[in-house]
Amino acid sequence: MKQIKRIIYVAGSGTSRAPMAAAITKSMLKDSDVDVLSRGIVVQFPEPLNQKAEAILISNGLEEKDYRARQIADREITDETIIFTMEESQRVKVINELDHATEENTFVLSTFVGDELEILDTYGAPLQSYGLCFEVIKRSVEKALERLYPEKKGE
Repeated sequence: MKQIKRIIYVAGSGTSRAPMAAAITKSMLKDSDVDVLSRGIVVQFPEPLNQKAEAILISNGLEEKDYRARQIADREITDETIIFTMEESQRVKVINELDHATEENTFVLSTFVGDELEILDTYGAPLQSYGLCFEVIKRSVEKALERLYPEKKGE
C-alpha cells in the first residue's frame, strides 16, 4: 500500500460520525504529517458539529474546535489520499460523484478493518448511542491506522 498523507472521513451531513472519526485519528497521529479531514456527502450549509457528538468527544478528552461541515470535493483527493465512509451506500456515492475517488482509495471504514457491521447513523438517537458509536469508530480507526502505518505501531 502506498504512503497515505491524507485521510478523509465521509458521512451523510458531516456533522457527527465523520468528525468523531477525524478527531480520534488526529489524537492518534498527533505528531505526524498526515492531513485528517472530515467531510459530508450532502452539505447544504456549513453546519456545526452535532451537539451530542461534541459532548461525546469532550467527554473523551477530544475536540474539533470551530467545526463546520464541508462537502467533500474532488480537489481534496490526491494519489496519497484514502477515503473512509461509514456506509456502503456512501462509498458508492463518493466513487460515482468524484473523479478522483476510486475502488482503490475509497472504503467503508468497518469493511477496511474486517468488521461486518457498518457504523450506524446516530442521528436523532440518545446520547448513549453516540457514546457507543464513538467506541465503535475508535476501535475501527485504531485497526485502520495499524494497517495503514504498521511502522508506527508501539510508538
